[in-house]
Amino acid sequence: MINHPSTKRTTPCMLLCIGLTTLMAQAQPLLSTAHRPVTPGTPGRGIASITRGPYLQLGTPSSMILRWRTDVATDSQVMWGSAPGQLTESLTDPALTTEHEVMLTGLTPGTRYFYSVGSSVQVLAGNDPAHHLTTSPPAGSDESVRVWVIGDSGTGDDNARAVRDAYLQYAQPAPADVWLTLGDNAYLLGTDSEHQLKLFDMYPSILRTTPIWPSIGNHDAFSIDQETQTGPFFDIFLLPTQGQAGGVASGTEAYYSFDYANIHFICLDTSGSDRSIDGPMLTWLAQDLQATQQRWLIAFFHHPPYSFGHNSDSEEHEPAMFQVRERVLPMLESAGVDLVLGGHSHSYERSYFLNGHYGLSSSLEPSMILDEGDGQITGTGAYHKPSAGLVPNEGAVFVVAGSSGLLTGDTLGHPAMQNSRFDLGSMVIDIFPHRLDAIFLTDTGVIGDHFVITKGPQPCIADVNRDGVLDFFDVSTYITAYTAQTPAADLDGNGTLNFFDISMFLTVFSQGCP
Repeated sequence: MINHPSTKRTTPCMLLCIGLTTLMAQAQPLLSTAHRPVTPGTPGRGIASITRGPYLQLGTPSSMILRWRTDVATDSQVMWGSAPGQLTESLTDPALTTEHEVMLTGLTPGTRYFYSVGSSVQVLAGNDPAHHLTTSPPAGSDESVRVWVIGDSGTGDDNARAVRDAYLQYAQPAPADVWLTLGDNAYLLGTDSEHQLKLFDMYPSILRTTPIWPSIGNHDAFSIDQETQTGPFFDIFLLPTQGQAGGVASGTEAYYSFDYANIHFICLDTSGSDRSIDGPMLTWLAQDLQATQQRWLIAFFHHPPYSFGHNSDSEEHEPAMFQVRERVLPMLESAGVDLVLGGHSHSYERSYFLNGHYGLSSSLEPSMILDEGDGQITGTGAYHKPSAGLVPNEGAVFVVAGSSGLLTGDTLGHPAMQNSRFDLGSMVIDIFPHRLDAIFLTDTGVIGDHFVITKGPQPCIADVNRDGVLDFFDVSTYITAYTAQTPAADLDGNGTLNFFDISMFLTVFSQGCP
């Protein structure tokens, strides 16, 4: 399905203008100010104020890093506890700085904590319901997980604001556990001030409650050096270099992996790191893929393998996309990847259930489309993988989700794509033990696309408590899930709870499980 371009498209000239006013008004160097000399200050004199954050980084089942920036140098203190007003634990770093970083350890997996940040004598933010963190569940656990995905979001304008607000409204009953970005996080050059305006000022409530897992876009790469790991991206984000959050140590923040419940996430840098098959990144990728034992595998990076949007799949114009398709995809598919997310093209494009398509669009063969349906339970049915775990070449969905801040391009219709549209939006993905439900949520709050991937033998949907018996407890559990508007009650997988979900439950319950 192809949607015609909307009136919100952005021309290349408009894209260039996005960051020029900021750059002209602030004649600052390209590299971050994060490590510049700071003005000494006296902690606790009532003169410090927060100018960035707080924001969460590198969450694991037992730890979390909190970061914030102040206008004058102070020491750093975090207090935390089970409820606002009951912050019984504290940790203080006596070093004076404006760039504050405190790592909490010894936390309980899957647990919410409330916190405050400041100095040893001054609370600057928190100790209220709006400042909280939640540790990851144990790796491998069968938890329900919600993921929010934004791509090419760094415009800092009404487009990005509308996409953000649509997500906040949709996810208000159940915010995301994992937040991924697909690059171009801060147009036009990825400077520190652009990150402030277009990331920190745009998503403050999400940043202080949900760790962000970013990938590097080509615009972010203008201000950094991947080889030396210097520049704003590396100053702003703390990412796992030593496998701290699961996976194999990458030795760099440019690309990394992490586990969350039974999902393994892999982030690649397609905007500057060596993409050669025997280079450090793909050598690490092979090792990481071999090591994971998780049930689900999701890869995300900036340059998508397939697109007819703002950027095409030709080798001459987009070598990164060509190399991802030719070199990265065979590795991912051989490892049983389920979902591949990219940005770069400022559109939404979602593939059929594919395997083995490594050439140009003209080389797509029918045998490479494992399921030519829409992937919707209420349509032609969910995409299904016979095995419950990661088994090679059982199919994957490939998504371009680069329309969280702007729209560019004139035509869509890549033959590998089942749904292509010029709409602003983001993705919300709900993952259960044997099922993945994904939606594309537009800036107006409309569900523009949805699809489902199932793995292995599927449990009976009416046996809600999974005890093998259909009884009153299943009815009670389903009513509770439906009333709470949880994704588990969305039985038809269309992203909306309504009469059809109730009807589906009652039909299966009355007929019995197969």
